[in-house]
Amino acid sequence: MAEQGLGWLGREFEVEVGPVAHGGHCVARHEGRVVFVRHTLPGERVRVRVTEDRHRGFCRADAVEVLEAAPARVERPCPYSGPGKCGGCDWQHVDPAEQRRLKAAVVREQLVRLGGLDAGDPVVADLVVEALPGGPLRWRSRARFAVDRTGAAGLRRHRSHDLVVLDDCPITVEPAARAVLSRRWSGAGAVDVSVDSAGAVTTTRLDRRGRPQRTEVLPAGRTTPQEPAGRAGRRAAGRDWEVEGTGFWQVHPAAADALVGAVAELAAVRPGETVLDLYAGAGLFGGALAPAAGEHGRVICVESDPAACAAADANLAALPQAEVWQGDVDAEGLAELLVELGPAPEVVVLDPPRAGAGRAVSRLLAGTGARAVVYVACDPAALGRDVAAFAEAGYRPAAVRAYDAFPMTAHVECVALLVPAEARS
Repeated sequence: MAEQGLGWLGREFEVEVGPVAHGGHCVARHEGRVVFVRHTLPGERVRVRVTEDRHRGFCRADAVEVLEAAPARVERPCPYSGPGKCGGCDWQHVDPAEQRRLKAAVVREQLVRLGGLDAGDPVVADLVVEALPGGPLRWRSRARFAVDRTGAAGLRRHRSHDLVVLDDCPITVEPAARAVLSRRWSGAGAVDVSVDSAGAVTTTRLDRRGRPQRTEVLPAGRTTPQEPAGRAGRRAAGRDWEVEGTGFWQVHPAAADALVGAVAELAAVRPGETVLDLYAGAGLFGGALAPAAGEHGRVICVESDPAACAAADANLAALPQAEVWQGDVDAEGLAELLVELGPAPEVVVLDPPRAGAGRAVSRLLAGTGARAVVYVACDPAALGRDVAAFAEAGYRPAAVRAYDAFPMTAHVECVALLVPAEARS
């Protein structure tokens, strides 16, 4: 039988707000029950309204009135942000510097609670979230907007299918927001939009099952859209990269450069080494590390998506030491890959999806004995769980870098260096 709440839905009461938690909310308590509250800050006193009551142990609520505000509270720059409004942002009401401090606290808590690290470990205690260039607005270069039955586009409310129709989205780059929100999309269920490094805007109409219907490209400086000519152009690490229009690339324009720099610094690839780049996408990390491996080194980029592999082939064509292997990065596929690879890699780089690599893959990678595992994570909870799995096999974090690649939201990008425990001691 499904767990039931206590009938608090819609109930209002006052709470003293406690620490920040993973997911864009803070923790409070009322009548002995945990309340996860959005739109507030640690230390505030607020009046909340319960928005979800499905579990006896906790409920979810919005802060609908601030009785005692924290010093870091600011006016929201987006009129669509706030209780009961668009759910696309979590921290519009928070000073950007404080947003980064909150995110750092979340990463530290996940590494301690899930990763098993000691809170006094310098890797945890000294962790900060670094700002990226460009400020907290107009950074999102790729987005998906939902479409209602009238053809109007917008975003969903938090944990809801209800659509808030927008005329702008201040965190989205202006050309992308304008391309979608200034017109009607009759018959569509959603619209994907992206802007490449040259300023070309690509829109893809999706049906109500999420299937692509039609893609158009509006080149920079043009007023008439055209049919897509192929892969989009992105720039990072001092060079251009080809990416399929729907292929993965960092959303923040400055994120790819920041992450490549961190990966290269932590991996410290040496001439002649073998590098295994997992979940390689268009080959960004492998391509950036290949020159350090040199002509006698080897870089194997593993990616499951055929279109991404084709883009990686094009991106790595001038690097003879780099190879693209198509395959799934799961326990079975990775075990076969490691056998086929032969000599174990000295360096492993992995950038898994939000759910993380998982215990089985993490333990297989630890079994390679690689001197350095560089883990790029978009979810600190997944990072914490996988750090614990690596720890079971004798690896410990030697460094963790974190970046505010998603300002105004609760998301944060991390890069962790894992090394054999004896190498760190």
